Amino acid sequence: MNWDRMQGNWKQLTGRVKEQWGKLTDDDLDVIAGRRDQLAGKIQERYGCAKDDVEKQLSSWERKADESWFMKQ
Repeated sequence: MNWDRMQGNWKQLTGRVKEQWGKLTDDDLDVIAGRRDQLAGKIQERYGCAKDDVEKQLSSWERKADESWFMKQ
């Protein structure tokens, strides 16, 4: 999935982000505001992961994204 699209629909994706990385708070998600670098930094901070590990997690999560993630519930 194109990250620009994810950033543009960030509010719709916050639930998916919290499913994957439950330690992220609502405040974290507001600060991240769809910026991939900010998301990676917060994951590193909350989980104590290395940057390479976080990049692998993010890439895997992005590959799972599909149109259903953008549907109104």
